[in-house]
Amino acid sequence: MRSEKTKPQFEWKKFCLLFLAGIINAFGVTLFLAPVNLYDSGISGTSMLLGQLTPDWMSLSLFLLVLNVPLFLYGLKRQGAAFTVYSIFAVAVYSVAAWLITDVLPIDVSIASPLAGSDLLLCALFGGLISGTGSGLAIRFGGAMDGIEVMAVIFAKRLGISVGTFVMIYNVLLYIVCGIVMNSWILPLYSIVTYAAALKTVDFIVEGFDRSKAAMIITAVPEEVCAELSAVFGCGMTTMAGQGYYSGTDKTVVYVVINRYQVSKLREIVHRKDAAAYITITEVADVFSANQNA
Repeated sequence: MRSEKTKPQFEWKKFCLLFLAGIINAFGVTLFLAPVNLYDSGISGTSMLLGQLTPDWMSLSLFLLVLNVPLFLYGLKRQGAAFTVYSIFAVAVYSVAAWLITDVLPIDVSIASPLAGSDLLLCALFGGLISGTGSGLAIRFGGAMDGIEVMAVIFAKRLGISVGTFVMIYNVLLYIVCGIVMNSWILPLYSIVTYAAALKTVDFIVEGFDRSKAAMIITAVPEEVCAELSAVFGCGMTTMAGQGYYSGTDKTVVYVVINRYQVSKLREIVHRKDAAAYITITEVADVFSANQNA
């Protein structure tokens, strides 16, 4: 019996949001970074450098498609059809929007940023924040704005490094090449500021501005602790049986998700009920429940 492959499910809502993400990314790069020769990260930064070194008809928009699309197609088997289609769509919108801003619309981006002039720090910060917003939206809604991230997912493990380290190494090498080619280290150094601002913005967009906290409480009086936490915070909890390794004493592990403002109160409540309780707090990037809409 022949097995049927599951067809990818596409959502028009995501296409609309990826369309917005592509425009935002193009806005940040073409109005803040490219006019003062600052460089974005990843394939976008590589495209900007190649656009400066090649004839005028080989523009940023062209290199974005030529470099990104093959990488996304290469990662099709690993990342899935939906991710690949969403990503290529986002990059295509980014490319077309960049072309419209630089070559069609009556906006002068030939000498300096139309919004921040020649102030490199302002251009680096706002270019990074805006392009990071676009990249973050693309990731949050099922795609990506840069093919280097796909390569990182595929090759990082084989090289024995993390995905983040792979991307960082690529960008450091990119900025070194930019410094050598342009015979100046000022612009590459400011580009690192852009990269840092964009990276932080992507984290905010993808994971949220206010991450939740997960508390794991090991206690001998779980009923009292859970009753008090439930009464104060009105939240659900999960309990698991445990045992002390050295003492052999039966313990209960209580798992609960709270916000950062409740951490201090939680610690106070738990230690009031059980002075010997052991508490660990970790960050939670996202929280999903069965009745939560995707």
